[in-house]
Amino acid sequence: MTDLIRRCQWCCASLLLIVSSLARADVVDSINEVRAAGCAGGTRAAPLTRNAQLDEVARRLGGGASLHTAQAQSGYRAASAYSVTIADVPESGDVRHIAETQFCSQVTKPNFHEIGVWRNGSDVWVIVAEPMPPLPAAEDHDAIAARVLELVNLARSGPRRCGAALLPAAPPLARSANLERAAQEFAQEMATFAFLSHTGHDGSAPNERITRSGYRWTDTAENLASGATSPEVLVSSWLGSPEHCSNIMDPTYTQMGLGYAVSPRGDSNTFWALEFGHPAGR
Repeated sequence: MTDLIRRCQWCCASLLLIVSSLARADVVDSINEVRAAGCAGGTRAAPLTRNAQLDEVARRLGGGASLHTAQAQSGYRAASAYSVTIADVPESGDVRHIAETQFCSQVTKPNFHEIGVWRNGSDVWVIVAEPMPPLPAAEDHDAIAARVLELVNLARSGPRRCGAALLPAAPPLARSANLERAAQEFAQEMATFAFLSHTGHDGSAPNERITRSGYRWTDTAENLASGATSPEVLVSSWLGSPEHCSNIMDPTYTQMGLGYAVSPRGDSNTFWALEFGHPAGR
């Protein structure tokens, strides 16, 4: 009798999980139907993909956590996200009418690609998100540095406006091992101590750090950044800043070195350093 009761309990629990899963699937289907139709005949969006980490984010939202806390605890990195709580959801999980009439413009944004859902009784928590691009890996340094060099030299290949100044084209830069060493050490220092400044943690200036790397120079400059996740985003952000853009376009510099490091604090922030130089005697 005891075994029969246990088997029945297991069957009931399994059935409950299946029903819950189907209900969540219907919520996802409903949101995707809204995206396929667009808002009032507007722009349509591609279907969202179910993500287990986002399901966990939704579950934590249902437990009272803030969106920021729920993402951090679940390990989901979002470039952007939107969450909503829907009350009195039918057993079928059909929320299409609610989504169409109450938050259509939010869930049909084309930059959102993933969805997570959690249900507790008749209440449903939904989160749609744009996943953060993968962080640059240390083992990809050579490829990333080569790509940054390519983008910088592309910018230098023609005239460019940096703020109010229209600067002429400049000769291409070459990579320098010593400048890369200086840049990598400083990027790691910024990541370790969580700061973004041209003054080092030890009070050093850029030219002092470049000298310590063994690079003999007549002119130097430094570009810094944090938060960028790709060479394209990084160089674009520098070209949009007059001071950083001017460094990139300065014909005085003939060499460069790139360094980057991800914060060890778990906030997924990436720190970047680009050192420019003109070697002595050339």
